[in-house]
Amino acid sequence: MQDNKTPKTISEYDNRDSNAWVFSFTAAMVPFTAFCYGHSKGVTGRVLEKLVKMPGGFYGIFALPFLTLGMEKCIYDTAQCIQGIDPNIRPADRGGFPSGGANLPSFSLCPVQERNVVEDLIKEIDKK
Repeated sequence: MQDNKTPKTISEYDNRDSNAWVFSFTAAMVPFTAFCYGHSKGVTGRVLEKLVKMPGGFYGIFALPFLTLGMEKCIYDTAQCIQGIDPNIRPADRGGFPSGGANLPSFSLCPVQERNVVEDLIKEIDKK
C-alpha cells in the first residue's frame, strides 16, 4: 500500500540524477518539433480549413486550445509517470502557476513506474 502523505519538498519523492532532465526535455520537444515541421509543410492551414468545413463550422476553432492543452498535459503526465513521479502529487513547497496540474486528473498513458526507467537506461549505457 502506498503512503499518500504529501511530501514537503520535491526531493522527498524525486530521486532522479542530474541527467533526468533530458527525458522531460525530449518528451516536450519532439511534439513541438513535429508541430513546427508540419506547420512548415502547410498542415496548420489544412487543419484549420477542415475545422471550418466541419459541422461545428468556424466555432470549431475555439476547441483547439482545449485540445492542444489536453495533448500537452498527456505528454507531460506520461513523461513524469515513466520517470516514477506521480503527476497528482504536489509537494507542500510548490504551488501556484504552473504547478496547478496536480489538481487536474492525470492524462498519463501509463501508470507511475516503481523504478526510475531513465536512470536505469543511463546505467545500462554506462556499463557498455
